[in-house]
Amino acid sequence: MVELLGPAEIRGLAAELDVRPTKKLGQNFVHDPNTVRRIVELVHLGPDDVVLEVGPGLGSLTLGLLATGARVVAVEIDPVLAERLPKTVAERGPEAAERLTVIEADALRVTNAELPEPAALVANLPYNVAVPVVLHLLAEVPSLKSGLVMVQTEVADRMAAGPGSRIYGVPSVKLAWYGPARKVAAVPRSVFWPVPNVDSALVAFERGDAPASDDRERLFRLVDAAFSQRRKTLRAALAGWAGSAERAGELLVAAGIDPKTRGEQLDVHDFARIAAAG
Repeated sequence: MVELLGPAEIRGLAAELDVRPTKKLGQNFVHDPNTVRRIVELVHLGPDDVVLEVGPGLGSLTLGLLATGARVVAVEIDPVLAERLPKTVAERGPEAAERLTVIEADALRVTNAELPEPAALVANLPYNVAVPVVLHLLAEVPSLKSGLVMVQTEVADRMAAGPGSRIYGVPSVKLAWYGPARKVAAVPRSVFWPVPNVDSALVAFERGDAPASDDRERLFRLVDAAFSQRRKTLRAALAGWAGSAERAGELLVAAGIDPKTRGEQLDVHDFARIAAAG
């Protein structure tokens, strides 16, 4: 049996390691076992699964994931926390210790070669790098088929937003290129230590069939250009990307898009058609 961490254990570990959570690393540790159980239940992991966790911190979510029988690959940038995690697991779930692999690395730079083909990403992500981490891992690790991440509510809304929404933008389109994303549930700030100044939410996503564009980098540059000046029409916003406003207009027409349209009105398939036309 794996014993989860509560508020007293979290503070005890932090005191033992002289860990002072920093805003720079986005360190807000989950200390509520019920929240951990809720996340784990939503993921539906089994003994044959390999799950990737980014930023395990003191091990709250790690222990919950290991309790399912799954193998956990934890990527932790803080050397002190990375060194302590295996010991924490050995203390609170000895039978699960052999199913944990800890990689001391920056999740924004970790490569597929360093990971044993995880199928799912489950993580409490630092607010300042949540979207870049998810996009990097989806691009770098083809074995990732699904994910459930806890992020700032505003970030969650942008990740799951659809065309026409005020918050629809670059993160929405780029994540949609890999597959559908949806906001699953709200997470109160009270379940973290220290208590953050923002609320959080869970976002689930699945890898699907990519739209008809064989050049992801080109499509992503197109998306960046389309939203760099949200108030401009696509003909004007894409002038730099296409070489000129006139050329941008030609590509839009070829893709069946009105040149007077704005980026926020298009879905990922529309952007793929524009990229293909170019």
